[in-house]
Amino acid sequence: MPSSYIQTDAEFSIAERDAVYKCIFNRRDVRGQFLADPIPDAVLARILDAAHHAPSVGFMQPWDFIVVRSPAIRRKVRDAFQAANAEAAEMFEDERQKTYRRLKLEGIVEAPIGICITCDRNRTGPVVLGRTHQADMDLYSAVCAVQNLWLAARVENIGVGWVSIIKPDDLRAALGIPPAIQPIAYLCVGYVSHFLQKPELEIAGWMPRVPLSDAVWIDRWQERDRSDSLLKCL
Repeated sequence: MPSSYIQTDAEFSIAERDAVYKCIFNRRDVRGQFLADPIPDAVLARILDAAHHAPSVGFMQPWDFIVVRSPAIRRKVRDAFQAANAEAAEMFEDERQKTYRRLKLEGIVEAPIGICITCDRNRTGPVVLGRTHQADMDLYSAVCAVQNLWLAARVENIGVGWVSIIKPDDLRAALGIPPAIQPIAYLCVGYVSHFLQKPELEIAGWMPRVPLSDAVWIDRWQERDRSDSLLKCL
């Protein structure tokens, strides 16, 4: 490989490393703290560029980004969410349902913009390097773009909320997405009054955080030797 392709500043300083971890551990799914303040175009472009530099299998880059500024279109998305959310509530029972109904699960009209990330499953043809035996790698690649966008937004002090309680066809209808294109994520994006110290569902008691030590195995599924040096660090 020519030396011109080799990064000369590839190493991170301790301060840069710590900033990356700070961003990861302070990322939140924002629902109710959005401000109406507009996001400058230069900042939004940086965030989208970070998403566009996500890893993708076969370098297929299957994503597109629909920036939703129109209040009318965001109301259509909100209406689709409300229909799906009413159905979802009925899937829980008793106290769980009551807790679910108390949760605020979106900020679609409060956030100044929405961003829909999609996946074009035919972008690079029927045979894609790295996707030959795992057909969903294009979908996973698009989800990596979601994560890149989320972390870039957080370091810009911008909140993001992923609206997953919505039927894909309703989202297609609201945003004019062709049938062959798969919606991956509708994201509420905007500056916020504050970020919560912990994930909102953890604060609400919906689910606790699983200890890392309960999710790490050595060599085989659900096998580990407690003497392993890694496990002693968890």
